[in-house]
Amino acid sequence: MRFSVNALATIALELQSGIGHQDRFQRLITTLRQVLGCDASALLRYEARQFIPLAIDGLAQDVLGRRFTLEGHPRLEAIARAGDVVRFPADSDLPDPYDGLIPGHENFHVHACVGLPLFAGQNLIGALTLDGMSPDQFDAFSDEALRLIAALAAGALNNALLIEKLESQNLMPRAPGAFEPQPGSQMIGLSPGMTQLKKEIDIVAASDLNVLIDGETGTGKELVAKALHEGSPRAVNSLVYLNCAALPESVAESELFGHVKGAFTGAISNRSGKFEMADNGTLFLDEIGELSLALQAKLLRVLQYGDIQRVGDDRSIRVDVRVLAATNRDLREEVLAGRFRADLFHRLSVFPLSVPPLRERGDDVILLAGYFCEQSRLRLGLSRVVLNPAARAALLAYPWPGNVRELEHAIYRAVVLARAAVAGDDVVLTPEHFSFADQPPASAAAVTAAPGTAAVKPLREATEDFQRSQIAAALAAHQQNWAASARALGMDVANLHRLAKRLGMKA
Repeated sequence: MRFSVNALATIALELQSGIGHQDRFQRLITTLRQVLGCDASALLRYEARQFIPLAIDGLAQDVLGRRFTLEGHPRLEAIARAGDVVRFPADSDLPDPYDGLIPGHENFHVHACVGLPLFAGQNLIGALTLDGMSPDQFDAFSDEALRLIAALAAGALNNALLIEKLESQNLMPRAPGAFEPQPGSQMIGLSPGMTQLKKEIDIVAASDLNVLIDGETGTGKELVAKALHEGSPRAVNSLVYLNCAALPESVAESELFGHVKGAFTGAISNRSGKFEMADNGTLFLDEIGELSLALQAKLLRVLQYGDIQRVGDDRSIRVDVRVLAATNRDLREEVLAGRFRADLFHRLSVFPLSVPPLRERGDDVILLAGYFCEQSRLRLGLSRVVLNPAARAALLAYPWPGNVRELEHAIYRAVVLARAAVAGDDVVLTPEHFSFADQPPASAAAVTAAPGTAAVKPLREATEDFQRSQIAAALAAHQQNWAASARALGMDVANLHRLAKRLGMKA
């Protein structure tokens, strides 16, 4: 069967109209699903031996957060290698990456599957996948007709990638022969806050400005630092990491600036510090607010003059280092309280970036959950890991005080629990697999106001009551030990202190 001229014209128009690539691609696959009678369709970008979903229709929302590696998905590997239309037989023994991910068909396997690899010249840049629940769903469409669709989609995707590359180059002009940006870190999210953060990263990455990254513990500040480094000319050199909160005061100066033999007891040889290791590269100072005032003064000198002194050495060493700093504290308040130097704060915060907490990112929770489901599937060697609709609703309703890190741990724990309860390697996550879903959303304080009428608290107030009760119970069970209580609650101890303060449980 050939496509009608009207059908092809409609597809071409969908690819040409609209101002954003995301909107354009979404309309493309929605149109394809209608024209071909698919149950599901997806447009994927190919990068670093994995397919990254750009737009989906008829698939669960968490698919947008998944990353499909060739090694973990033999059907997608077959599409990548084929160079032409791929039709998988209904009885193919290759697992389908979308099994359980078509809403309303979670317990059924996909029967009809067509893959269209997308090329720019000889280079694979993406794929279109078309899926249906009926084995003969695409038999009426010829390979020639499907190749036309692939050609249109490949042209649109290639143009989008070229425009994206030009835009990133125009944000900060580079010298001839300069570096090419590396593939971006896994910063998953389509919420307004994350979209704005990605734009700001693109703007400042190629510069040499110091950047201060602030955000709650577990929001992904390390990924922001990695993206800044990978998008800079320094990407060809090292990104050196140092957690200032984990530094004992006695060795902090040596860790930063190095030492010479005999500088102190135990200094049996010369040793380079993090600044020397990061020369011509980037130094990421995590939890910068934990540095002592004395070390802050020495760090300020390096930022001002570009030289360091090893502990026990009178000589200066020139270094060329870009400093990225991160904190979960409000450094402005720390400056006012005299715990952080104002001059260092202004040196570091030339271009501040703020990472939004997960509770403010809306549906990004589901995208991230999909990503962690896929990572768990690969790590544990499972055939599939999917979330049922009730589990997605539970994830969206939870406030995630531990942010993305808490979500990652929750998904992995849920997968381990679900796997233990089934005989095979097919895992479907339900609310019962998540510990936070075992509790009612409100505390026992919700009482009857009048006969037959229940007093309903505002959701935020009820949630805070429940959080107070859980924190109090954890502290009572662990003899008021905050670190042990935080572990029992599945969250970072710094976040627990912050949450307890916000809830009025700490002075």
